Amino acid sequence: MTSINVSTPWGIRSAAAGAAGAAVAAALMLAGCAGGAPADPGAVSSTPTGSATSSPPSTPTPTATAAYKPADASGPAQNVPVPVLPEVAKTETKEGAEAFAKYWFSVLSYSYETGDVATFESIEPPACAACQKVKEVIVNWNSEGRWLVGGKLTTPVADTTFEKDETGNYKVAVQVRQEPLSYMRADGTIARTDPPMPDQGNLLVLAYKNGAWSVTELGSIVG
Repeated sequence: MTSINVSTPWGIRSAAAGAAGAAVAAALMLAGCAGGAPADPGAVSSTPTGSATSSPPSTPTPTATAAYKPADASGPAQNVPVPVLPEVAKTETKEGAEAFAKYWFSVLSYSYETGDVATFESIEPPACAACQKVKEVIVNWNSEGRWLVGGKLTTPVADTTFEKDETGNYKVAVQVRQEPLSYMRADGTIARTDPPMPDQGNLLVLAYKNGAWSVTELGSIVG
């Protein structure tokens, strides 16, 4: 019988993994800006007859966007794209719930790459022990010159029956894949590297209120 193990963190390599992501659906028996400078209005010149004409507006020069550079042995990630909540993820629909679940893990992945947990804190469930453990790892290893390499999260599958439970919330099963994670010291040496792990099955319990989704509970899928 499927249950939520809220005491098991996800995304921390030293933690126990949940069920393989390929079995997520079966386990739950789910049914299946870069605007340039303003145009130059042009200079006004006098003609021999004294009439004034305006030159055509100049073409705006696009603002250069700094290139994304993932973390490596030489230093932390740079110019990491900030996750953007998709429009569909704002709707109380099956597609909206699944899109929000994927967005939630993209924010966590952003925190791994940047060490910035502010956005993640704004969407984590209340009293989330697993979240606290993950943030501790992220914050500790992005301080005093240290950084993390890898650990990026992807979500190949997010699925929900889109049926409300007894509390009026929705459950979304998410297959989560994480890249190998290396802990870099300030001098550039590797403190530890965690090897790849099997995909993990995670369950997000979502509530939809005031036009927005929120996570009320999460855990690893066991069955």
